[in-house]
Amino acid sequence: MLDVLKNRTYRHLFFAQVIALVGTGLATVALGLLAYDIAGADAGAVLGTALAIKMLAYIGVAPIASAFAERVPRRTLLVTLDLVRAAVALSLPFVTQVWQVYLLIFVLQSASAGFTPTFQATIPDVLPKEEDYTKALSLSRLAYDLESLASPALAAALLTVVSFHSLFFGTVVGFIASAVLVVSAILPKAKMPPKRSIYERTTRGSRIYLATPRLRALLALNLAAASASAMVIVNTVVMVQGQMRLSQNATAAALAAFGGGSMLVALGLPRLLDRLSDRRVMLSGAAVLCVGLFLGPFAMESLVTLVALWLVMGVGYSLVQTPSGRLLRRSAREEDRPALFAAQFALSHACWLITYPVAGWLGARAGLAKSFVVLGGIATIAATLSARLWSRADPKEVAHEHAELDASHAHLQTAEAGQPHSHDFVIDDLHKRWPSAGEPGSTTGRNGKP
Repeated sequence: MLDVLKNRTYRHLFFAQVIALVGTGLATVALGLLAYDIAGADAGAVLGTALAIKMLAYIGVAPIASAFAERVPRRTLLVTLDLVRAAVALSLPFVTQVWQVYLLIFVLQSASAGFTPTFQATIPDVLPKEEDYTKALSLSRLAYDLESLASPALAAALLTVVSFHSLFFGTVVGFIASAVLVVSAILPKAKMPPKRSIYERTTRGSRIYLATPRLRALLALNLAAASASAMVIVNTVVMVQGQMRLSQNATAAALAAFGGGSMLVALGLPRLLDRLSDRRVMLSGAAVLCVGLFLGPFAMESLVTLVALWLVMGVGYSLVQTPSGRLLRRSAREEDRPALFAAQFALSHACWLITYPVAGWLGARAGLAKSFVVLGGIATIAATLSARLWSRADPKEVAHEHAELDASHAHLQTAEAGQPHSHDFVIDDLHKRWPSAGEPGSTTGRNGKP
Protein backbone atom coordinates (compact mmCIF):
# COMPACT_ATOMS: atom_id res chain seq x y z
CA MET A 1 0.00 0.00 0.00
CA LEU A 2 2.84 2.39 0.83
CA ASP A 3 4.27 2.03 -2.69
CA VAL A 4 2.08 4.92 -3.87
CA LEU A 5 3.97 7.27 -1.55
CA LYS A 6 6.91 6.97 -3.94
CA ASN A 7 4.94 9.31 -6.19
CA ARG A 8 6.19 12.72 -5.02
CA THR A 9 3.01 14.62 -5.87
CA TYR A 10 0.76 12.13 -4.12
CA ARG A 11 3.12 11.92 -1.13
CA HIS A 12 2.89 15.68 -0.60
CA LEU A 13 -0.89 15.67 -1.02
CA PHE A 14 -1.30 12.75 1.37
CA PHE A 15 0.71 14.38 4.14
CA ALA A 16 -1.13 17.64 3.51
CA GLN A 17 -4.35 15.71 4.13
CA VAL A 18 -3.00 14.06 7.29
CA ILE A 19 -1.74 17.29 8.83
CA ALA A 20 -4.97 19.15 8.02
CA LEU A 21 -6.99 16.30 9.54
CA VAL A 22 -5.04 16.47 12.80
CA GLY A 23 -5.57 20.22 12.90
CA THR A 24 -9.29 19.73 12.32
CA GLY A 25 -9.40 17.14 15.11
CA LEU A 26 -7.80 19.58 17.54
CA ALA A 27 -10.35 22.22 16.51
CA THR A 28 -13.21 19.78 17.18
CA VAL A 29 -12.04 19.25 20.77
CA ALA A 30 -11.39 22.96 21.28
CA LEU A 31 -14.78 23.91 19.83
CA GLY A 32 -16.57 21.78 22.43
CA LEU A 33 -14.63 23.48 25.22
CA LEU A 34 -15.23 26.91 23.69
CA ALA A 35 -18.97 26.24 23.53
CA TYR A 36 -18.99 25.30 27.20
CA ASP A 37 -16.93 28.40 28.06
CA ILE A 38 -19.42 30.68 26.27
CA ALA A 39 -22.75 28.91 26.79
CA GLY A 40 -22.26 26.82 29.93
CA ALA A 41 -25.16 24.39 30.36
CA ASP A 42 -26.37 25.22 26.84
CA ALA A 43 -23.13 24.03 25.28
CA GLY A 44 -24.81 20.91 23.89
CA ALA A 45 -27.36 23.00 22.01
CA VAL A 46 -24.59 25.24 20.66
CA LEU A 47 -22.58 22.25 19.45
CA GLY A 48 -25.65 20.63 17.93
CA THR A 49 -26.42 23.80 16.00
CA ALA A 50 -22.78 24.08 14.91
CA LEU A 51 -22.88 20.51 13.56
CA ALA A 52 -26.13 21.27 11.72
CA ILE A 53 -24.50 24.37 10.19
CA LYS A 54 -21.55 22.20 9.16
CA MET A 55 -23.81 19.72 7.37
CA LEU A 56 -25.86 22.45 5.67
CA ALA A 57 -22.65 24.09 4.45
CA TYR A 58 -21.42 20.78 3.08
CA ILE A 59 -24.70 20.05 1.31
CA GLY A 60 -25.36 23.52 -0.07
CA VAL A 61 -21.90 24.92 -0.74
CA ALA A 62 -20.03 21.95 -2.28
CA PRO A 63 -21.86 21.92 -5.67
CA ILE A 64 -21.80 25.72 -5.92
CA ALA A 65 -18.10 25.88 -5.03
CA SER A 66 -17.37 23.20 -7.62
CA ALA A 67 -19.23 25.20 -10.29
CA PHE A 68 -17.25 28.37 -9.65
CA ALA A 69 -13.93 26.63 -9.04
CA GLU A 70 -13.65 24.65 -12.27
CA ARG A 71 -11.96 27.60 -14.02
CA VAL A 72 -9.46 28.18 -11.17
CA PRO A 73 -6.10 26.32 -11.10
CA ARG A 74 -6.31 23.47 -8.60
CA ARG A 75 -3.25 24.40 -6.60
CA THR A 76 -4.33 28.03 -6.28
CA LEU A 77 -7.78 26.96 -5.12
CA LEU A 78 -6.56 24.40 -2.57
CA VAL A 79 -3.98 26.75 -1.08
CA THR A 80 -6.47 29.64 -0.87
CA LEU A 81 -9.05 27.49 0.90
CA ASP A 82 -6.42 26.19 3.34
CA LEU A 83 -5.48 29.79 4.18
CA VAL A 84 -9.15 30.72 4.64
CA ARG A 85 -9.54 27.82 7.06
CA ALA A 86 -6.38 28.90 8.91
CA ALA A 87 -7.72 32.46 9.22
CA VAL A 88 -11.01 31.22 10.67
CA ALA A 89 -9.23 28.95 13.15
CA LEU A 90 -7.05 31.89 14.18
CA SER A 91 -10.20 33.94 14.89
CA LEU A 92 -12.06 31.34 16.97
CA PRO A 93 -10.14 31.86 20.27
CA PHE A 94 -11.25 35.50 20.30
CA VAL A 95 -15.01 35.04 19.92
CA THR A 96 -17.25 35.95 22.83
CA GLN A 97 -20.75 35.45 21.39
CA VAL A 98 -22.55 32.33 20.21
CA TRP A 99 -23.54 33.93 16.88
CA GLN A 100 -19.86 34.55 16.16
CA VAL A 101 -19.17 30.84 16.60
CA TYR A 102 -21.96 30.00 14.15
CA LEU A 103 -20.69 32.49 11.56
CA LEU A 104 -17.10 31.31 11.73
CA ILE A 105 -18.13 27.65 11.62
CA PHE A 106 -20.14 28.32 8.47
CA VAL A 107 -17.16 30.01 6.79
CA LEU A 108 -14.79 27.25 7.92
CA GLN A 109 -17.02 24.43 6.72
CA SER A 110 -17.83 26.23 3.47
CA ALA A 111 -14.09 26.36 2.76
CA SER A 112 -13.87 22.65 3.56
CA ALA A 113 -16.82 21.99 1.23
CA GLY A 114 -14.80 23.54 -1.58
CA PHE A 115 -11.47 21.98 -0.59
CA THR A 116 -12.33 18.32 0.03
CA PRO A 117 -14.09 17.41 -3.27
CA THR A 118 -11.42 19.24 -5.29
CA PHE A 119 -8.69 17.40 -3.39
CA GLN A 120 -10.44 14.05 -3.86
CA ALA A 121 -10.99 14.64 -7.59
CA THR A 122 -7.29 15.45 -8.05
CA ILE A 123 -6.01 12.09 -6.79
CA PRO A 124 -7.29 9.99 -9.75
CA ASP A 125 -5.36 12.30 -12.08
CA VAL A 126 -2.20 11.99 -9.97
CA LEU A 127 -2.58 8.18 -9.80
CA PRO A 128 -4.23 7.12 -13.09
CA LYS A 129 -3.72 3.37 -12.52
CA GLU A 130 -6.69 1.82 -10.70
CA GLU A 131 -4.41 -0.35 -8.55
CA ASP A 132 -2.53 2.71 -7.29
CA TYR A 133 -5.74 4.67 -6.79
CA THR A 134 -7.20 1.84 -4.70
CA LYS A 135 -4.13 1.93 -2.46
CA ALA A 136 -4.55 5.68 -2.12
CA LEU A 137 -8.19 5.24 -1.06
CA SER A 138 -7.12 2.78 1.63
CA LEU A 139 -4.42 5.15 2.86
CA SER A 140 -6.98 7.94 3.00
CA ARG A 141 -9.32 5.74 5.05
CA LEU A 142 -6.43 4.94 7.42
CA ALA A 143 -5.68 8.64 7.76
CA TYR A 144 -9.28 9.43 8.74
CA ASP A 145 -9.41 6.59 11.27
CA LEU A 146 -6.02 7.36 12.80
CA GLU A 147 -6.99 11.01 13.12
CA SER A 148 -10.13 10.04 15.04
CA LEU A 149 -7.88 8.20 17.52
CA ALA A 150 -4.83 10.47 17.59
CA SER A 151 -6.38 13.94 17.70
CA PRO A 152 -8.31 13.50 20.99
CA ALA A 153 -5.21 11.94 22.59
CA LEU A 154 -3.00 14.77 21.33
CA ALA A 155 -5.53 17.34 22.51
CA ALA A 156 -5.66 15.74 25.96
CA ALA A 157 -1.85 15.84 26.18
CA LEU A 158 -1.68 19.48 25.09
CA LEU A 159 -4.40 20.51 27.54
CA THR A 160 -2.15 19.45 30.41
CA VAL A 161 0.24 22.29 29.55
CA VAL A 162 -1.81 24.89 27.63
CA SER A 163 -5.35 26.29 27.62
CA PHE A 164 -7.95 25.04 25.14
CA HIS A 165 -7.62 28.29 23.18
CA SER A 166 -4.12 27.18 22.17
CA LEU A 167 -5.57 24.13 20.41
CA PHE A 168 -6.94 26.46 17.75
CA PHE A 169 -3.39 27.60 17.02
CA GLY A 170 -2.51 23.95 16.41
CA THR A 171 -5.30 23.94 13.83
CA VAL A 172 -3.83 27.06 12.21
CA VAL A 173 -0.43 25.37 11.98
CA GLY A 174 -2.07 22.30 10.42
CA PHE A 175 -3.83 24.27 7.68
CA ILE A 176 -0.75 26.38 6.89
CA ALA A 177 1.42 23.25 6.71
CA SER A 178 -1.17 21.69 4.39
CA ALA A 179 -1.01 24.77 2.14
CA VAL A 180 2.80 24.62 2.04
CA LEU A 181 2.74 20.94 1.03
CA VAL A 182 0.18 21.63 -1.71
CA VAL A 183 2.35 24.50 -3.01
CA SER A 184 5.33 22.13 -3.14
CA ALA A 185 3.43 19.59 -5.27
CA ILE A 186 3.17 19.78 -9.05
CA LEU A 187 -0.49 19.03 -9.74
CA PRO A 188 -1.71 17.78 -13.11
CA LYS A 189 -3.65 20.41 -15.01
CA ALA A 190 -7.38 19.75 -14.87
CA LYS A 191 -9.09 19.10 -18.18
CA MET A 192 -11.34 22.07 -18.79
CA PRO A 193 -15.04 21.38 -19.43
CA PRO A 194 -16.89 23.36 -22.11
CA LYS A 195 -18.51 26.63 -21.09
CA ARG A 196 -21.87 26.14 -19.42
CA SER A 197 -24.33 28.25 -17.47
CA ILE A 198 -24.01 28.56 -13.69
CA TYR A 199 -27.09 26.36 -13.26
CA GLU A 200 -25.66 23.62 -15.48
CA ARG A 201 -22.29 23.73 -13.70
CA THR A 202 -23.90 23.67 -10.26
CA THR A 203 -26.20 20.74 -11.01
CA ARG A 204 -24.00 18.77 -13.40
CA GLY A 205 -22.45 16.54 -10.74
CA SER A 206 -25.80 15.59 -9.20
CA ARG A 207 -27.36 14.99 -12.64
CA ILE A 208 -24.54 12.62 -13.62
CA TYR A 209 -24.76 10.98 -10.19
CA LEU A 210 -28.50 10.36 -10.24
CA ALA A 211 -28.51 9.21 -13.88
CA THR A 212 -25.91 6.47 -13.25
CA PRO A 213 -27.30 3.21 -11.79
CA ARG A 214 -24.18 2.29 -9.80
CA LEU A 215 -24.09 5.77 -8.26
CA ARG A 216 -27.77 5.68 -7.33
CA ALA A 217 -26.83 2.44 -5.56
CA LEU A 218 -23.91 4.27 -3.92
CA LEU A 219 -26.31 6.90 -2.57
CA ALA A 220 -28.37 4.14 -0.96
CA LEU A 221 -25.18 2.65 0.50
CA ASN A 222 -24.26 6.08 1.85
CA LEU A 223 -27.55 6.06 3.76
CA ALA A 224 -26.84 2.60 5.18
CA ALA A 225 -23.37 3.68 6.30
CA ALA A 226 -24.72 6.92 7.77
CA SER A 227 -27.32 4.96 9.77
CA ALA A 228 -24.62 2.89 11.42
CA SER A 229 -22.08 5.64 11.99
CA ALA A 230 -24.71 8.01 13.40
CA MET A 231 -25.64 5.41 16.03
CA VAL A 232 -21.98 5.00 16.96
CA ILE A 233 -21.08 8.70 17.05
CA VAL A 234 -24.22 9.99 18.75
CA ASN A 235 -25.07 7.27 21.24
CA THR A 236 -21.80 5.61 22.34
CA VAL A 237 -21.37 8.12 25.16
CA VAL A 238 -25.00 7.61 26.21
CA MET A 239 -24.60 3.83 26.44
CA VAL A 240 -21.17 3.80 28.08
CA GLN A 241 -21.42 6.69 30.52
CA GLY A 242 -25.18 7.01 30.87
CA GLN A 243 -26.32 3.37 31.09
CA MET A 244 -23.15 1.49 32.05
CA ARG A 245 -21.92 4.27 34.38
CA LEU A 246 -18.37 3.93 33.10
CA SER A 247 -15.68 6.56 32.51
CA GLN A 248 -14.73 8.72 29.56
CA ASN A 249 -11.85 6.32 28.92
CA ALA A 250 -14.39 3.55 28.32
CA THR A 251 -16.20 5.76 25.81
CA ALA A 252 -12.92 6.42 24.04
CA ALA A 253 -12.18 2.68 23.97
CA ALA A 254 -15.55 1.90 22.38
CA LEU A 255 -15.10 4.59 19.72
CA ALA A 256 -11.55 3.36 19.12
CA ALA A 257 -12.93 -0.12 18.41
CA PHE A 258 -15.07 1.28 15.59
CA GLY A 259 -12.05 3.07 14.11
CA GLY A 260 -9.91 -0.03 14.63
CA GLY A 261 -12.31 -2.20 12.64
CA SER A 262 -12.25 0.34 9.83
CA MET A 263 -8.44 0.38 9.80
CA LEU A 264 -8.25 -3.41 9.62
CA VAL A 265 -10.25 -3.31 6.40
CA ALA A 266 -8.25 -0.41 4.95
CA LEU A 267 -5.04 -2.41 5.38
CA GLY A 268 -6.34 -5.40 3.45
CA LEU A 269 -8.72 -3.81 1.00
CA PRO A 270 -6.39 -3.38 -2.02
CA ARG A 271 -5.78 -7.16 -2.10
CA LEU A 272 -9.45 -7.89 -1.48
CA LEU A 273 -10.53 -5.73 -4.41
CA ASP A 274 -8.07 -7.59 -6.64
CA ARG A 275 -10.20 -10.71 -6.12
CA LEU A 276 -13.73 -9.38 -5.56
CA SER A 277 -15.86 -6.79 -7.32
CA ASP A 278 -16.62 -3.40 -5.77
CA ARG A 279 -20.30 -4.38 -5.70
CA ARG A 280 -19.74 -7.56 -3.72
CA VAL A 281 -17.41 -5.89 -1.23
CA MET A 282 -19.64 -2.87 -0.62
CA LEU A 283 -22.91 -4.81 -0.37
CA SER A 284 -21.23 -7.26 2.04
CA GLY A 285 -20.19 -4.29 4.18
CA ALA A 286 -23.76 -2.97 4.14
CA ALA A 287 -25.05 -6.39 5.24
CA VAL A 288 -22.62 -6.34 8.17
CA LEU A 289 -23.91 -2.90 9.20
CA CYS A 290 -27.57 -4.01 8.99
CA VAL A 291 -26.98 -7.11 11.12
CA GLY A 292 -24.88 -5.10 13.57
CA LEU A 293 -27.63 -2.52 14.10
CA PHE A 294 -30.23 -5.20 14.77
CA LEU A 295 -27.85 -6.88 17.26
CA GLY A 296 -27.29 -3.54 19.01
CA PRO A 297 -30.06 -3.91 21.63
CA PHE A 298 -28.30 -7.05 22.91
CA ALA A 299 -24.90 -5.34 23.25
CA MET A 300 -25.85 -2.37 25.44
CA GLU A 301 -25.34 -3.93 28.85
CA SER A 302 -21.65 -4.80 28.62
CA LEU A 303 -18.65 -2.81 27.43
CA VAL A 304 -17.05 -5.99 26.07
CA THR A 305 -20.01 -6.81 23.82
CA LEU A 306 -20.35 -3.19 22.71
CA VAL A 307 -16.65 -2.98 21.81
CA ALA A 308 -16.93 -6.24 19.86
CA LEU A 309 -20.00 -4.97 18.01
CA TRP A 310 -18.39 -1.60 17.21
CA LEU A 311 -15.29 -3.40 15.91
CA VAL A 312 -17.41 -5.46 13.50
CA MET A 313 -19.43 -2.44 12.43
CA GLY A 314 -16.19 -0.55 11.79
CA VAL A 315 -15.28 -3.34 9.38
CA GLY A 316 -18.62 -3.01 7.61
CA TYR A 317 -18.39 0.77 7.47
CA SER A 318 -14.97 0.72 5.80
CA LEU A 319 -16.07 -1.96 3.32
CA VAL A 320 -18.86 0.40 2.20
CA GLN A 321 -17.02 3.71 2.29
CA THR A 322 -13.48 3.07 1.07
CA PRO A 323 -14.18 1.78 -2.49
CA SER A 324 -16.65 4.59 -3.27
CA GLY A 325 -13.96 6.68 -4.96
CA ARG A 326 -13.44 3.90 -7.49
CA LEU A 327 -17.09 4.09 -8.52
CA LEU A 328 -16.90 7.86 -8.91
CA ARG A 329 -13.67 7.62 -10.89
CA ARG A 330 -15.12 5.23 -13.46
CA SER A 331 -18.47 7.04 -13.75
CA ALA A 332 -17.45 10.36 -15.30
CA ARG A 333 -15.19 11.97 -17.85
CA GLU A 334 -12.05 13.53 -16.43
CA GLU A 335 -13.42 17.05 -16.79
CA ASP A 336 -16.60 16.10 -14.87
CA ARG A 337 -14.90 14.43 -11.92
CA PRO A 338 -14.71 17.52 -9.66
CA ALA A 339 -18.46 18.08 -10.08
CA LEU A 340 -19.17 14.40 -9.41
CA PHE A 341 -16.99 14.28 -6.28
CA ALA A 342 -18.75 17.44 -5.06
CA ALA A 343 -22.11 15.75 -5.62
CA GLN A 344 -20.97 12.71 -3.60
CA PHE A 345 -19.73 15.02 -0.84
CA ALA A 346 -23.06 16.86 -0.66
CA LEU A 347 -25.36 13.85 -1.03
CA SER A 348 -23.48 11.68 1.46
CA HIS A 349 -23.65 14.43 4.08
CA ALA A 350 -27.36 14.80 3.37
CA CYS A 351 -27.66 11.20 4.55
CA TRP A 352 -25.95 12.10 7.84
CA LEU A 353 -28.22 15.11 8.20
CA ILE A 354 -31.08 12.59 8.23
CA THR A 355 -29.56 9.92 10.46
CA TYR A 356 -27.92 12.10 13.12
CA PRO A 357 -31.25 13.52 14.37
CA VAL A 358 -32.88 10.08 14.17
CA ALA A 359 -30.12 8.57 16.30
CA GLY A 360 -30.21 11.41 18.82
CA TRP A 361 -33.89 12.27 19.15
CA LEU A 362 -35.25 8.75 18.85
CA GLY A 363 -32.67 7.44 21.30
CA ALA A 364 -33.58 10.12 23.82
CA ARG A 365 -37.36 9.80 23.49
CA ALA A 366 -38.05 6.16 22.61
CA GLY A 367 -34.94 4.44 23.97
CA LEU A 368 -31.71 3.22 22.44
CA ALA A 369 -33.08 -0.22 21.57
CA LYS A 370 -35.75 1.29 19.33
CA SER A 371 -33.17 3.64 17.84
CA PHE A 372 -31.04 0.61 16.89
CA VAL A 373 -34.02 -1.12 15.29
CA VAL A 374 -35.23 1.92 13.34
CA LEU A 375 -31.77 2.72 12.01
CA GLY A 376 -31.30 -0.97 11.23
CA GLY A 377 -34.53 -0.86 9.24
CA ILE A 378 -33.37 2.24 7.33
CA ALA A 379 -30.03 0.59 6.58
CA THR A 380 -31.70 -2.64 5.42
CA ILE A 381 -34.07 -0.82 3.07
CA ALA A 382 -31.15 1.20 1.70
CA ALA A 383 -28.94 -1.88 1.22
CA THR A 384 -31.76 -3.81 -0.50
CA LEU A 385 -32.43 -0.87 -2.82
CA SER A 386 -28.73 -0.65 -3.62
CA ALA A 387 -28.58 -4.34 -4.58
CA ARG A 388 -31.52 -3.84 -6.96
CA LEU A 389 -30.11 -0.69 -8.55
CA TRP A 390 -26.60 -2.02 -9.10
CA SER A 391 -26.16 -4.53 -11.90
CA ARG A 392 -24.23 -7.69 -11.00
CA ALA A 393 -22.35 -7.45 -14.29
CA ASP A 394 -22.04 -3.63 -14.29
CA PRO A 395 -20.13 -3.65 -17.61
CA LYS A 396 -17.78 -0.80 -18.48
CA GLU A 397 -18.75 -1.01 -22.14
CA VAL A 398 -22.43 -0.64 -22.99
CA ALA A 399 -23.82 -1.09 -26.51
CA HIS A 400 -26.32 1.64 -27.36
CA GLU A 401 -27.71 3.75 -30.19
CA HIS A 402 -27.72 7.46 -30.96
CA ALA A 403 -30.94 8.12 -32.83
CA GLU A 404 -30.37 11.86 -32.43
CA LEU A 405 -26.98 11.81 -34.23
CA ASP A 406 -26.35 11.73 -37.95
CA ALA A 407 -24.67 8.52 -39.12
CA SER A 408 -21.63 10.54 -40.21
CA HIS A 409 -21.05 11.97 -36.72
CA ALA A 410 -17.48 11.38 -35.55
CA HIS A 411 -18.66 9.71 -32.34
CA LEU A 412 -20.34 6.92 -34.31
CA GLN A 413 -17.26 6.10 -36.37
CA THR A 414 -15.61 4.19 -33.50
CA ALA A 415 -17.62 0.99 -34.06
CA GLU A 416 -16.25 -1.71 -36.34
CA ALA A 417 -18.26 -2.59 -39.43
CA GLY A 418 -21.26 -4.73 -38.55
CA GLN A 419 -20.74 -4.27 -34.79
CA PRO A 420 -23.03 -2.30 -32.44
CA HIS A 421 -21.83 1.08 -31.20
CA SER A 422 -20.18 0.33 -27.82
CA HIS A 423 -17.64 1.99 -25.53
CA ASP A 424 -16.95 2.84 -21.87
CA PHE A 425 -20.29 4.38 -20.99
CA VAL A 426 -20.65 7.40 -18.71
CA ILE A 427 -23.19 10.20 -18.57
CA ASP A 428 -21.93 13.21 -20.55
CA ASP A 429 -23.07 15.67 -23.23
CA LEU A 430 -23.60 12.88 -25.79
CA HIS A 431 -25.04 10.36 -23.29
CA LYS A 432 -27.54 12.16 -21.11
CA ARG A 433 -29.33 9.08 -19.79
CA TRP A 434 -28.53 5.44 -19.14
CA PRO A 435 -29.84 2.99 -21.79
CA SER A 436 -33.11 1.53 -20.54
CA ALA A 437 -34.74 -1.86 -21.02
CA GLY A 438 -35.89 -2.63 -24.54
CA GLU A 439 -33.88 0.06 -26.33
CA PRO A 440 -32.51 -1.10 -29.70
CA GLY A 441 -28.83 -1.91 -29.40
CA SER A 442 -28.85 -1.78 -25.61
CA THR A 443 -27.08 -4.50 -23.62
CA THR A 444 -28.63 -3.37 -20.36
CA GLY A 445 -31.96 -4.22 -18.84
CA ARG A 446 -34.03 -2.42 -16.28
CA ASN A 447 -31.91 -0.38 -13.86
CA GLY A 448 -28.85 -1.26 -15.92
CA LYS A 449 -29.10 -5.01 -15.32
CA PRO A 450 -28.14 -7.40 -18.13
